[in-house]
Amino acid sequence: QVQLVEFGGGLVQPGGSLRLSCAASGGTFSTRAMGWFRQAPGKEREFVAAISWSGGTTDYTDSVKGRCTISRDNAKKTVYLQLNSVKPEDTAVYYCAGRTSYTPIRRAAREYAYWGQGTQVTVSS
Repeated sequence: QVQLVEFGGGLVQPGGSLRLSCAASGGTFSTRAMGWFRQAPGKEREFVAAISWSGGTTDYTDSVKGRCTISRDNAKKTVYLQLNSVKPEDTAVYYCAGRTSYTPIRRAAREYAYWGQGTQVTVSS
């Protein structure tokens, strides 16, 4: 069983940057594609970014392309989300998610078997 814990949320000013971390424990991390999702109040959970188990393939939703980087350190069993030039519409609870081993990245939340508890990100001046 894989446990995921997110870190790094908080209050960020518009135009600033944030870096979220997701630490995995219990189970194999290096063989799992990982994703980040977010859910704003009153909205459905949406895909933000994903990275393959090797780190060689990434995918981003259009609203964050060019200002977002997902990365992973398999030795540290951690996946990161760097988001620059943040906007108020980036305000949401951000969730880390993991797929079953040796499966490709996907955008649909239902494709992910493991989830963290989420971390709140608020973009406001």
